[in-house]
Amino acid sequence: MTRLARAALLLIAFGTPACLQRPAADVNTIVVSLTSGPNNLDPRMGTDDASQKIHQLIFDNFMELDEHLRVVPKLAESLDHPDPLTYIATVRQGVRFHDGHELTADDVVFTFGQFLDPAFVSPRKGGYRELKSVAARDARTVVFTLKQPFASFPINLMMPIVERGAGPDLRDHPVGTGPYRFIRYDVDDRLELAANQEYWAGAPKNSGLILKIVPDDVMRGLELQKGTMDIVINDLAPDIVHQMRGNPALQIVETPGVDYQYIGLNLEDARLKDVRVRQALAYAIDRDAIVEYLRRGLAVPANGMLSPLSWAAAQDLPSYPHDPARAKALLDEAGYPDPDRDGPGSRLALTLKVSNSEFNRLQSSVIQQNLRDVGVELDVRTYEFATLYADVLSGNFQLYTLQWTAGALADPDILRRVFHSKQAPPAGFNRGRYSNPEVDALLDEAGDMEDSSQRLELYAQVQRIIARDVPYVSLWYKTNVAVAQRGLAGVRLTPLADFYFLKDVARVGVATN
Repeated sequence: MTRLARAALLLIAFGTPACLQRPAADVNTIVVSLTSGPNNLDPRMGTDDASQKIHQLIFDNFMELDEHLRVVPKLAESLDHPDPLTYIATVRQGVRFHDGHELTADDVVFTFGQFLDPAFVSPRKGGYRELKSVAARDARTVVFTLKQPFASFPINLMMPIVERGAGPDLRDHPVGTGPYRFIRYDVDDRLELAANQEYWAGAPKNSGLILKIVPDDVMRGLELQKGTMDIVINDLAPDIVHQMRGNPALQIVETPGVDYQYIGLNLEDARLKDVRVRQALAYAIDRDAIVEYLRRGLAVPANGMLSPLSWAAAQDLPSYPHDPARAKALLDEAGYPDPDRDGPGSRLALTLKVSNSEFNRLQSSVIQQNLRDVGVELDVRTYEFATLYADVLSGNFQLYTLQWTAGALADPDILRRVFHSKQAPPAGFNRGRYSNPEVDALLDEAGDMEDSSQRLELYAQVQRIIARDVPYVSLWYKTNVAVAQRGLAGVRLTPLADFYFLKDVARVGVATN
């Protein structure tokens, strides 16, 4: 039993601290857990996991993903593609922002036009490099004109729409068209949302949500056990989920997911520039043990960024099974011999930055021991998520652990956003500064390719090269799991584990206002 499991059992056995009180007086309000507060409530800017989950509740995407990860209309009523350079969207009628303003094509043009403005800085801008212009043909018709053919362009329309003229204050006072209206955010404590009774897709089945920020795994488990929290989605340590399986007051819902955890590497670091060092790290880490013992089976070992649920996931990638002998041989080849024949001396030392969740600390301890077994001394440093994320964006790391989540992984164009040499921050997500001209050329060609079978082969080639080059050390794909009070109806999870379903969650036997 891990330290986390022992702590959970002890805390549950000896009762609840007095501070555990239900934060909502209205029984129709659903209390939901967040592990950290949002960095930015403006969907044009906020790309961290907490921010994007809240965007799903306050805003609506222009296009969305269905349960098969296909792009389908949402605020758009339809999307036509009359020629390789043109997409024409019809805007849904009868949709209003929370301030009463009716959604029109002008709001859509303003939202996407921001990413064409050279003065507008956003990590999302890299997704629109092929967009030449966006214009309103009339109040309900938007024309997107591309610079060149780009078959993955519709995934970039999976963007929350903001009101025309929205400025920087949107980060603190968001106004959208979504199922919930923003009420208040008490930093690092809670974020309150009220049900949008005029929501175009039907009013939520609850009065509102309180997204309560509880960074500690054990405290989240305690709050579920005592009924002071209603639901935790993908934010409980597997040991705690395991302990809760026998609790008749709780329900557990699972579904295969696409969330991908990895170790990012800084390829500008002198030691990590050598592919043999990167491959050695991959061989040294025992992913199967992490999945079996730390994840309690709530994951699947990963070989690449794209989940097997993706139509573009390659099936024949180079793999890195746990092989310490191979790792040592690669380190020898790279010029890092064992100084004392398996003694305490290290071949080289590296630093891994992680967020301060209990699971990440446990996983990092396993990785640290795995690397020590092959002669690599790993200094693990834990940070609040906001601090870690800022360091990652600025390139201030050797190694870091993060997780790609939700819709970001639905389209294979994410490979361009993450691994193309022109996609380093702030333009894109190439945080490790990976650069391979062959990969760049293949990604450029795939983006122009209309034929889906040919695109599939190009993306497969990219994935094989990336797997060989190891700019990421793949760890696992998460199995989505929600733990909720038994008295809640409507708890369901998609492969993306998005928060939108919360609008359909209701307390059994309690009528909404």
